[in-house]
Amino acid sequence: MLPVKRTSKTRKRNRRSHHALRAPQLVSCPNCGSPRFPHAACRNCGYVRPGLSLKTNEDE
Repeated sequence: MLPVKRTSKTRKRNRRSHHALRAPQLVSCPNCGSPRFPHAACRNCGYVRPGLSLKTNEDE
């Protein structure tokens, strides 16, 4: 079955206007200052929150 009317470029582009990707949000680590993702452990020092840190390869 075919559509009755062809979808115009404007209608199609308006529908797809929310499909754009956003740049990842980064915050600075309060422990070492390097950029990291929010709600994630720091890749440089392993800092998560006060009193909790994850082991990194440098600790071994």
